[in-house]
Amino acid sequence: GSAGSQSMRKFSCVTLSPARLNIRNLVSYEKQQVPIKAIMFITADGIKICVSADKKWVQAAIKTIDERRGAKRK
Repeated sequence: GSAGSQSMRKFSCVTLSPARLNIRNLVSYEKQQVPIKAIMFITADGIKICVSADKKWVQAAIKTIDERRGAKRK
């Protein structure tokens, strides 16, 4: 590993968006534990938005994305 690879740190959630997102615009998500427990949703435009993992709509969105992913698998 070269020293240059250190600067490519993975995007992590530091602040959480209070807004409820439109599930139709979300294509995927990542779970995060550090520095805060959060779900990072990724939109069709590649925008990453961090939200609280505890909200009901977030759990519903995760389920929807998982179901969509499952439907795509052949």
